[in-house]
Amino acid sequence: MSGIGSIMEAGVPSARSRALAVLRVRSRALAVALLPAALAVVLVAARTTGRLAGEPWGAVTLAVCAVAALVLLLGGIFAAVVLRASPAVTPTVPLSEAAAPDLYRLVRDLADRMDVPPPSAIALTPDCDSWLEDRAHAAHRRSGIAGGPQSARGAAPVLVIGSPFLWWMRVAELRAVLAPVVAGTGPSAHPDIADARGFVRGLDAAVDVGSRRGLGWIAAPARLLLRLCRTDAAEMERGVAAAASDRAQGVDYGLRIVAQEQVGLAYAGWDRLLTRVALPAWRMGRWPAHLDAGVVSALTELSRRDRLAEGFTSRLGERPACDLLEQPGVIDEATSLLAARLFHGGPAEAGPDWSPVEWAAYPEEVVDRKWRTEAARLHTALDALAGPAGLAGPAGAAGSSGAAGSASPAGAGSAAPAASVAPAAAGASGSPAPSGPSGAAGPATIEASDAVPPTVDGFPGPTLERVLGCLTGASGEGALGEALAGRLSADLAREERAAGTAGGPGKARGADAVPLFPLQPPRSGRDLLADHVTAMVCCAAVDSAGAAPGLDWLDGPVLLVDGDRRADLAPRVLCLVEDGDPEPLREWLSALGVRTEKPVRLV
Repeated sequence: MSGIGSIMEAGVPSARSRALAVLRVRSRALAVALLPAALAVVLVAARTTGRLAGEPWGAVTLAVCAVAALVLLLGGIFAAVVLRASPAVTPTVPLSEAAAPDLYRLVRDLADRMDVPPPSAIALTPDCDSWLEDRAHAAHRRSGIAGGPQSARGAAPVLVIGSPFLWWMRVAELRAVLAPVVAGTGPSAHPDIADARGFVRGLDAAVDVGSRRGLGWIAAPARLLLRLCRTDAAEMERGVAAAASDRAQGVDYGLRIVAQEQVGLAYAGWDRLLTRVALPAWRMGRWPAHLDAGVVSALTELSRRDRLAEGFTSRLGERPACDLLEQPGVIDEATSLLAARLFHGGPAEAGPDWSPVEWAAYPEEVVDRKWRTEAARLHTALDALAGPAGLAGPAGAAGSSGAAGSASPAGAGSAAPAASVAPAAAGASGSPAPSGPSGAAGPATIEASDAVPPTVDGFPGPTLERVLGCLTGASGEGALGEALAGRLSADLAREERAAGTAGGPGKARGADAVPLFPLQPPRSGRDLLADHVTAMVCCAAVDSAGAAPGLDWLDGPVLLVDGDRRADLAPRVLCLVEDGDPEPLREWLSALGVRTEKPVRLV
């Protein structure tokens, strides 16, 4: 077949020789499985001809035959599992030729120019990468994972393209980037390489099958064989990649160097878009419906801010690669939903609790809702710490509440939360908490909580002044800030567990185990506390100072004042959370005209 000879063009050692090394591992494993049977045949033949007459050869022959039958049975089961197990398939958005005739035409033209077989189909993935994927395994046809020409026996692999490339790259750049990928169909058609790849993928699938009940013993020999052929398989793939790259040298080589810069830029913009913009929406039960279009805005913003990226936006006047699609908006929505599933673990389909959001509605439906949800969680945690489990005695609460009623507004906000701070500070220093004349702490605390407003301070609702007062001087180990951070972590973990169990109790395996690629590690308690205090400040600014929620393509949710982003809030919040010093934040709030004593609207 055309293109097969290219595997010898650049592979040192060649891809074919490494493929034969992988197949030798398979042959040796087969020989080991057949060895007891061969020994049993020799012993039976010797007993039949009389060469091994008498004892103990009869018992030895019987034992060897039993061992040989057992080994053959287990070997047969193992071989059947390796042959029939379904290899992992990357979740993608299939792209039919009717949906992208120009893109199929471009790929076929590339294959003709490099004299290699064209890919059997094209699919999109919400990632900044492109590769070839074999979906012609019989198990894929049985399970319905693959259908059409891509699943036929001996079919060429499927070309998987990163969807951000289609929206950010121009048509010529996409063709240059795809050339070495499409060239890989030539080596993939070689019988030895295809056989070696099938063996390795079968072993990998057998390891997954070994996690099922009753088949656990299969995983151990599968892992052993994978270790034995791991080096040769990796070198085989390197040889195939080198051969494909060498074959693609004559196709847009100069443009490919420039296009590789766009690959790195697209990866940076895509990562920022997912972690800063999409992730907050996913956590709120919404998924941005046009992530690929958003990456263009993010990269354009990056080009505007970063002088190193100057000139990249001048490319935007050329024809974008998404013009090769018949309905780019529909494809963008499908890849955006898949991205939410892969990177966050969201449902596979939209629903009442998992609905799309347009970019124009993002500030109101995601940013504002996110801030108010976090502000509500913060005040719920404060209420829990100020309740019977948080207060050691009621006198401090009663005294503080009384002082709050007679003090000035500024003083009231600072004095009222002292009811929560005092017991925590007393516990941290080792001194006993003050006790009031009421005697027992528990019942008196309940009576006090019934007699005061829900927020146990001098204001008729959740206020920013309450948060400032509680965190003032509340830094350090064992202080209220530490307790509040721990409470927020526990509450958020409980909410995430509840959301996870709503998807069903079954344990997912393989591609169904989502999220496959979590975007961020778990946040620390201090980070969560800082985020929640920031949300509370933003809610107060929106409600009393005329600010508005906004969207920054690179940084996600932002606070807009008179249409301009305020990026100076974070260090002042950290000063309060980490050092217990509210003065920088109070000065910022005063300059903005935020009324800290005014209750904020929560969800």
